[in-house]
Amino acid sequence: MASNEDLQEPLLERLSVTSEPAEPSYSKSFSKKRKRGTEPEPGKSAKKEKSKNSTAGYDESELDVENGINRAFAHMDNRLLADYLAQRTRTYEKDLSAIEWEERYLPANAIQDATTWDKPRNLENLPAFLEKFAGNTTKLWSASKKNGSPHTIIVAGAGLRAADLARAVRKYQTNDVMVAKLFAKHMKVKEQVSMLKFKRTGIAVGTPKRLQDLMEDGALAIDRLERIIIDCSHIDVKKRGILEMQDTQIPLMSLLTQNSFRDRYEAEKDTIKLFFY
Repeated sequence: MASNEDLQEPLLERLSVTSEPAEPSYSKSFSKKRKRGTEPEPGKSAKKEKSKNSTAGYDESELDVENGINRAFAHMDNRLLADYLAQRTRTYEKDLSAIEWEERYLPANAIQDATTWDKPRNLENLPAFLEKFAGNTTKLWSASKKNGSPHTIIVAGAGLRAADLARAVRKYQTNDVMVAKLFAKHMKVKEQVSMLKFKRTGIAVGTPKRLQDLMEDGALAIDRLERIIIDCSHIDVKKRGILEMQDTQIPLMSLLTQNSFRDRYEAEKDTIKLFFY
């Protein structure tokens, strides 16, 4: 969370996204920052101009700071989300080669459109969101007989937030199936590896880096994985979410674009559905 990168204004108009991982085009809703030294437009106070530019032209009416929610993501379909992800990658990883950029790019077809969900994207509504898009809701209480093989992974930007998310979905935990909390400062990696290897896991909640480390170790299996939920609407007191901080966005994109996931986003069999909540 070291980065103070300001939140960019989400796209609020439908954009044309090509199938090629070219640099995205942006709608007019991405306003340019006013150059230093220029005067505010006539009729606008300096205070009002500062408020607008403090978040790089972002429409602050979409930010519910009191409840920690960025409502803009509720309006983004899969095409707008793909464009926004690409824009953030361009911002944080300017030195990527063409090949590296292609590896970081997530096409719109890899993302599920969840704009039909019209309730606030908060902790209380997360179980209902899962049940709406899960298909067979009874499976949310179940788990593969293979230990450490969840059907759902929920990704948060920080450990404390991951703990809150885990509590929100604890209703799906049973005597035989656990909701695994996979983030730093909660347990050491070795302890989490041991836990996953000896317990059945229905839902895993964690931070990008720790999830990827456990996957590479082999303790967190994804062969039974059906969906990934990104906790993107949550913002901190500085109005930043998991996609608006360099220290969380880069590990997140590294996790989501690995081949073991990428190959299954659009597959006809063993599909992984990617949602941004």
